[in-house]
Amino acid sequence: MHKKVVIIPTYNEINNIEPMVRRVLSLPGEYHLLVIDDGSPDGTAAVVKKLQDHFAERLHLIEREGKQGLGTAYIAGFKWALSNGYDFIFEMDADFSHNPDDLERLYSACQNGADVAIGSRYVNGVNVVNWPMKRVLMSYFASSYVRFITRMKIMDTTAGFKCYKAKVLRAFDFDSIRFIGYAFQIEMKFTAWKMGFNVVEVPIVFTERREGVSKMSGGIFNEAFWGVISMKIKSMFKKYDKEPV
Repeated sequence: MHKKVVIIPTYNEINNIEPMVRRVLSLPGEYHLLVIDDGSPDGTAAVVKKLQDHFAERLHLIEREGKQGLGTAYIAGFKWALSNGYDFIFEMDADFSHNPDDLERLYSACQNGADVAIGSRYVNGVNVVNWPMKRVLMSYFASSYVRFITRMKIMDTTAGFKCYKAKVLRAFDFDSIRFIGYAFQIEMKFTAWKMGFNVVEVPIVFTERREGVSKMSGGIFNEAFWGVISMKIKSMFKKYDKEPV
């Protein structure tokens, strides 16, 4: 059986983390789960530690000092997953905006030819629930802007619900990934696409978080807006190679 691990970064997700852990680890297919907590003052990591008693060898935790950014959390998780021999590595949020039941659909896409499977809000229209219209429009047109600059044929360029085959992540030079906020999601897709991997979108329904507060900020938006132009320009002078680094 393929080894599969779901990576979930957390900061102050105490109301979501236990139901999310129990939901993911109850799915068929023997998923493992890695939580990467950036020093949540609300005790998120303590909840995970308690749950480890019930999910021996399937629930893992990396604790970090303070908020270090989404991108660095995922890179830490990717390195851990590769060093522990996982074949399929998933990204998802802790707040139930991503439906854990869709993990199997992403996995199936990778079993059937995809190297990267994206849980896409926009590949079949706009599938977002409980977002204010302003945020829907900002997200949708952000993806349109990224497509225009990069020329990627991906409808949901900022999506954070994904499955990677391990060979994709082994080909990345993580030290060259420069974004740490939500632009990290764009840079990962762009790099995989430039290396020639097969990137496939799987339609999902995205639902606003159940509990807690969104981590979106103006600084994160600015990083994505200006960073995409810089990323595209640098890509013109960079060689992309599928060989593991």
